[in-house]
Amino acid sequence: MLRQQTITTISGINEHSSEIMMDESTELSLTIAQIVQRLKGTHLHSQLEKQAKECLHNPEIKLESLKDDVRRLLKASGWERKLQNAVYRELHILPPPGHPRAPPEHTKEPLAYMRKAQASWEKRILKSLNSMCTELGIPLARKRPVPEQKEMTNKWNEMGTDDPDLSKFRPVYAPKDFLEVLIGLRNPNNERSEELTVRSQWGLIQVSLNVRDIPQTRETYPELGLTYGQLGIDDHTRVPPDLFESEHIHIGKKVVSEQDSAAAQQYSRQGCPTGLRAQLWTLILNSTDDPEEITHYEQLKARVIHNALLVDNLIYKDVKLTASNDDYYFVFEDYLYQVLLCFSRDTAVLEHFNYNSAMPPKSCIQSKSGSEHFAVVYPPNGVIPFHGFSMYVAPLCFLYNEPSKLYSVFREMYIRYFFRLHSISSHPSGVVSLCLQFERLLQTHLPQLFYHLREIGAQPLRIAFKWIVRAFSGYLSTDQLLLLWDRILGYDSLEIVAVLAAAVFAFRAENLMEVTSLASAEAVLADLSTLKVMPLLQIFLFATAV
Repeated sequence: MLRQQTITTISGINEHSSEIMMDESTELSLTIAQIVQRLKGTHLHSQLEKQAKECLHNPEIKLESLKDDVRRLLKASGWERKLQNAVYRELHILPPPGHPRAPPEHTKEPLAYMRKAQASWEKRILKSLNSMCTELGIPLARKRPVPEQKEMTNKWNEMGTDDPDLSKFRPVYAPKDFLEVLIGLRNPNNERSEELTVRSQWGLIQVSLNVRDIPQTRETYPELGLTYGQLGIDDHTRVPPDLFESEHIHIGKKVVSEQDSAAAQQYSRQGCPTGLRAQLWTLILNSTDDPEEITHYEQLKARVIHNALLVDNLIYKDVKLTASNDDYYFVFEDYLYQVLLCFSRDTAVLEHFNYNSAMPPKSCIQSKSGSEHFAVVYPPNGVIPFHGFSMYVAPLCFLYNEPSKLYSVFREMYIRYFFRLHSISSHPSGVVSLCLQFERLLQTHLPQLFYHLREIGAQPLRIAFKWIVRAFSGYLSTDQLLLLWDRILGYDSLEIVAVLAAAVFAFRAENLMEVTSLASAEAVLADLSTLKVMPLLQIFLFATAV
């Protein structure tokens, strides 16, 4: 019996070893298969097929070297680069393949308590939306009468002139409500951990996640170092600013002409010149100018014109409360309505729930006959807007004046980055990790300040959370915000947002040490519009003693 058990154990170990050895190769194979599958049926795929067939009529093509010749011609005509950019995009969006035996939900979020907290938060949001629907007697969705459709069509470019009565509508939730949920997060496995209690008792986030400290952040963001040239820094580095800027613009033009997404991403780590930023961001996000993108936008516009949703009022209300009152963004009110109304109808956005810890909300609606109820995703894109949501779009209006292009870039920014700022997950760019990283940076490098603010009831995260959840949109001046977002795209990470939040506290530390209440601390940090992002980040990361 013992011999049999030993043989079984050794057999199990051998199988496990084989699995480990196969993991790397199978992971690569799975990723390739996933990307091929996702690209099949796209406009790019059909265009590549068409071009390949046309190549066959070229006299340079030889039967004995058919494959190589076709590849050479596709490369010369720029199609290979387009394919590379499409693959590069997929690599950024696709989650790494999980273990073959792992449940599908582990791909979305590996930690069970995070999944549970997210599900509970979703129920709360949906309950709030349904309660509003019942209280106001307004349906979740309705078809617009023909006269209303005509009116909507006529005023499409002037929706900001409308002044509907929105007094009865309220945001489904605000960032401060979401913060309370994050504060309540607990890992049941660490409930009695003495080490966790000692480490986290100062801060509001009481879960343990692996976040970077300053030395690790320096290694991750070497291009932010004091010896590197940076767009957005006025004082002298080892490279004279004028010389650096001139050379940087020259390289930027070359990157744009090469149409290489990977090169554009690397380039943006040192900042994008104002005149090239729109093209570079488009390239990084692989937001193409294909006719199908314009057609898709027009289809979404038609859906807005034909059908009204309850969330439309939430969008109107949010724009009126935020962007319309902002000195930088009020002029873009019409664009914001156009983009956000179309976004709410875009079912293509649902795809991001494959790697988002959240699930698309569902509401019950009546069938046309009224005889039965059935659940459908609501709103169609699966994203319920909250207070401040429109500020994810507003800064992009400075870069793109064509609504379809603006929409395409915003949607790509959302499904790569912004969704992580309002969903509960353990992802390094998720809002929980950002909050924890912010608190750890302050606790480690400014412990006296952190302790002082905590003692007077002004927990730093309560002040900084609104910056983090909006990625500083609406708080920094637009030129500085765009320099920050350059780095988000360049490093494909939102971590820099948490680092900047800590850097702001460090910059105002002297004044904050003198405050005696939460209100006075908030007053010290009320206006960030004069701050220079890059000097703050460089000083905090590379001039702080560790």
